[in-house]
Amino acid sequence: MTYKVKVENVSKVYDLNRSKISKLLSLFTLGHFYKEKPYFALRDINFEVQPGDSVGIIGLNGSGKSTLSDLLGQVTVPTMGKVKINGQSSLIAINAGLNQDLTGEENIRMKCLMHGLSKETIDERYEDIVEFSELGEFIKQPIKAYSSGMKSRLGFSIAIHTDPDVLIVDEALSVGDETFSNKCIDRMKDFQKQGKTIFFVSHSAKQVAKMCNKALWVHYGELKDYGECVPIVNEYARFINEFKAMSKEEQLQYKEDMISKQQEKSQSLSVEKYKRPWLRYLPGLSILGLFLYSILNQLNFF
Repeated sequence: MTYKVKVENVSKVYDLNRSKISKLLSLFTLGHFYKEKPYFALRDINFEVQPGDSVGIIGLNGSGKSTLSDLLGQVTVPTMGKVKINGQSSLIAINAGLNQDLTGEENIRMKCLMHGLSKETIDERYEDIVEFSELGEFIKQPIKAYSSGMKSRLGFSIAIHTDPDVLIVDEALSVGDETFSNKCIDRMKDFQKQGKTIFFVSHSAKQVAKMCNKALWVHYGELKDYGECVPIVNEYARFINEFKAMSKEEQLQYKEDMISKQQEKSQSLSVEKYKRPWLRYLPGLSILGLFLYSILNQLNFF
């Protein structure tokens, strides 16, 4: 069977240089004379999803679930590896792709255009989007005034009406009222019947077991398990019960230990191994070019 989504050797690396000076030094020296601090939010992830699969993405906070959903939603690109998607994907997450200064109506039109819908199609679907969101007159207000639940409603309503091939729901249903969440779950079930592929990020093992036929367990940047939903969710539930049985101090220590190991693995790799050559040199060369242009211009060279 042809895959719908294929993730091959994917890693996502962030530079832990936080100050403006350190970032500038890194750009000017192209990373050779100023030591960068790579951090693998995701490391060497591999899996394949078939059409019609519903995949629950589970894991503790900080394990890389949202980073993975951003990659699947094509909001960001991997540092290494490839994410192949046969079709159009749509990410539903609080604030994902929403412009805070625009109204709900303006965001609807902007996001639908970004998904390739024509103005005529947007006009046809606009009232359905507003009705599903249950935002009423708030649709005329800038979304910076919205609550998290209202933003989630708007994002979900827009996404399902763009008719994506792959739907990624990143904990957007964890905010807001239960009635609306249930309505969203019913709509997702309709998508399943249509053979759509769904990624469902949730802290609720029961909800994942109810919604999904596959489960993907991310644990501090690495893929711990992927396959049939029930056995993986059961194992994850046992882990969560053991984790919750720890004292607050033990939980914090466990997280610190895991993050420390994650950082150690990141630091053990050469910067040259994860930086794409053209991405690595372009920023520094651009700045160097502007610097030389400025000098030559002052010397009336042009």
